[in-house]
Amino acid sequence: MSLQSRIETKLTAAFAPERLIVINESHLHAGHQPDFHGTGETHMRVRIVSSAFIGMSRVARHRAINDLLKPEFDAGLHALAVEPAVPGETTRW
Repeated sequence: MSLQSRIETKLTAAFAPERLIVINESHLHAGHQPDFHGTGETHMRVRIVSSAFIGMSRVARHRAINDLLKPEFDAGLHALAVEPAVPGETTRW
């Protein structure tokens, strides 16, 4: 199973999102460090809308997602951009 699929599975199980998009942006970071060639799954963006975030600050939302995905960071995920929202909250996407 790909890293992207594992992230989608974990986020779905933990937050039951109304909308979820996991985007592999690794190719956008090729060359920014010697060991980043733009291949693989090192840089991801998560766009998620979930009622599980109601009452949580933006920082708490980010922490919840980062804590859930710690094993993925330990396994090679280098960067994660997180765009969390609650239903009805304005998003840029």
